Amino acid sequence: MCFHLRAVPPSALRNSPTWFQRLFEDDWDTVRERIGRHREEVLDRRYGEVELLYSGIPPNHAPGGPRTHVVLGGRPVLHPDPPLQPFLVLTAAQVSGVAEYLKAADFDDLWRHARGRLLRPYGATDAEPEVRGLFAATHRDLSAFYTQTARYGDAVVKWLMA
Repeated sequence: MCFHLRAVPPSALRNSPTWFQRLFEDDWDTVRERIGRHREEVLDRRYGEVELLYSGIPPNHAPGGPRTHVVLGGRPVLHPDPPLQPFLVLTAAQVSGVAEYLKAADFDDLWRHARGRLLRPYGATDAEPEVRGLFAATHRDLSAFYTQTARYGDAVVKWLMA
């Protein structure tokens, strides 16, 4: 299971769940190439924990704003197969807001605020350096993705893939 984020030019967006589904059908080599150019990002099953880093509280209770759009935010578009998760769409303006938020965010402050909740699943405090490093790397990757996407004036489409 992973959470997939993809940059899309606003002129290319279609209001079609089938079109959104096709966005995520590429092979892993193609996806990896776009990730290398910061045009796509993939979060592993810890995506909900990453959301805690930014919102500080469970995502379903987070107030709106750029910080809550980093991972799970966006306008839902129902998947053509109803049991599957909906797609989420961020407009180019929302992407710019997220990029500005991430540019101003201090990882050390984010970590201090969410540290207890983020370490809880890992149990031992000796795991902190490794866990902190994973979250710091994810923060850098998301920052690069949103910065590049905002620079191009693109929207973002997201989907939780099983």
